[in-house]
Amino acid sequence: MSLPGGSPQPSYLLASLRADCVNKPFHQRCQDLVRVIEDFPAKELHAIFPWLVEQVFGSLDGSIVGWNLRCLQEKIAPLEFHSALFFLDPSGAMMKLVYKLQAEEYRYDFPVSFLPGPVRASIQERVLPECPFYHNKIQFPSSGGLGLQAFEYFMFHFAIFLIIQRNFITGQVCNYSDNAYYILVEKYLNWFLPIEGNVPPPHFSNPGGAVPSPAPRSPSISLASYGTSPSLLKRHISHQHLVNADPAAQEIWRSETLLQIFVEMWLHHYSLEIYHKMQSPHAKESFQPTEEHVLLVRVLVKHLHAFANSLRPEQSSSSAHSHTPSPMEELKKVVIPRFIQPKLYIFLQHCFGHWPLDASFRAVLEMWLSYVQPWRYVPERSSSPLSNEPQNRAVSNKWAPFVQENLLMYTKLFLRYLNRAIRSDLVSPKNALMLFRVAKVFSQPNLPEMIQKGEQLLLEPEPVMPHRHHRLLMSPSLGGSFLSSWQPPIADASFKIKSHVYSLEGQDFQYTQMFGSETRNLVLRLAQLIIQAKQTAKSISDQYPDTGSQSLFSWFGLNNQDQNNTYTGNDLDDSGYDSIRKTDEHLEKSLEYLCQIFRVSVHMR
Repeated sequence: MSLPGGSPQPSYLLASLRADCVNKPFHQRCQDLVRVIEDFPAKELHAIFPWLVEQVFGSLDGSIVGWNLRCLQEKIAPLEFHSALFFLDPSGAMMKLVYKLQAEEYRYDFPVSFLPGPVRASIQERVLPECPFYHNKIQFPSSGGLGLQAFEYFMFHFAIFLIIQRNFITGQVCNYSDNAYYILVEKYLNWFLPIEGNVPPPHFSNPGGAVPSPAPRSPSISLASYGTSPSLLKRHISHQHLVNADPAAQEIWRSETLLQIFVEMWLHHYSLEIYHKMQSPHAKESFQPTEEHVLLVRVLVKHLHAFANSLRPEQSSSSAHSHTPSPMEELKKVVIPRFIQPKLYIFLQHCFGHWPLDASFRAVLEMWLSYVQPWRYVPERSSSPLSNEPQNRAVSNKWAPFVQENLLMYTKLFLRYLNRAIRSDLVSPKNALMLFRVAKVFSQPNLPEMIQKGEQLLLEPEPVMPHRHHRLLMSPSLGGSFLSSWQPPIADASFKIKSHVYSLEGQDFQYTQMFGSETRNLVLRLAQLIIQAKQTAKSISDQYPDTGSQSLFSWFGLNNQDQNNTYTGNDLDDSGYDSIRKTDEHLEKSLEYLCQIFRVSVHMR
């Protein structure tokens, strides 16, 4: 980009960049932007920042595609692919621009209408959202939007890019796992939530280049008009000031902000009340996640498990009085229960209840199975969490607290899956594979016993039941900072489990036991359906003994293209896509695993 000497007016700079969008190729525009960000002061870059974000991610209404990151692939457009990744890298030019603007504390408006449904509803009803993260950002009624600092503004747009439906070019193939957006999600998670060490400091060209943590800001809303407890907001603002005053705590403000925005924008589309309303068969969905959306949530889940599990025993032990935990260590301790568990549970409940009864459910299934197996994501154990290892390895008792404090993730969602499986065509290779995956995971030695022990603790008589109003204590929702409502751990295991269940489902929840008679009857019914499906598959195979797999796929209404477009996970330990002949094996093993889990005997006819 040829720029005249001196500093042009912001309007001239913006007009020049807009002209370049028409006249110059993409990679050249990226190179020019790198120089502009390096050469111009924050005051002039401030004027182009919202325009540049929209150019990259597209407009919020979906009419402008932007750089089309979700369809940008190396094998199709290598030059554009690498130019975009270089520019948007966590250590790249775009983030350097963000830090320049962050240091000057510029604010940018993000419309409330594009926030998740429960948050948007709260603000529109003039009630502070439950999540304190929003409290000092709301500018209502002056603008009806959030006043965000540069890092927050960029990450909000980056996160919402996944769930806004874009006007992609007709016929354009957008692979889920090798496009620029997918790769950037992984890059940002690895950079801002590092498995080892801390977040690298921001690169900043000005003298004394440290970029401060977001400064505390007084709320621009009236507490009285929102009708909520002033103490919550005051505690949040007060705590935020302490965090900013502590240099050691500044290392995690970007980590915490990115995590909160990802969870809010990707998972917080249903509140407990909305979820209960959605149980009606006549309820209309307020938000429908896509397969791509679910696959990226799985990436987040797997990374957070690895992040949390990278905390060494001496760091997590409360007896290690000689070691003062760093803010990053404290974040690792609470990242699963504090940030992701409550919203992920409601998100999964919705998916299990409303996802189409077809093979695309595999994406939801694998995301769920990733969450309930944190032991697969221990960084020290191997370079790959899904390496080839004995599949009958027992689950260590050290995971019992996780299982108990996530009991509904195991028991209620297993029941939801049983009901789906009973309604599925188990002769379909993909449905048989999904059943096999679930049965295999839940049959891991010692896991059924830990789940059953959790149920026993839940059902123990308790003189004083936890009440839903204790939510902030028992299962705190996302906050402005995770320390703001963090409480000392509750010692009693039974109370912890009850807290988990009632905070997620409400005080009036009627629990159905996974190892009770009702579920046992469902399992026996499913076992009979498995036997029938095996017999059907055998009769079809006998009827066409000399045909290849293509004819069998045609018989079941499948084709090779369908195989490749349904689920694009790259790390699955199965080979069920290739042939209908795997169906019999998957059904047989599923039956065997279910009999192990529930200690039942089912005889083949």
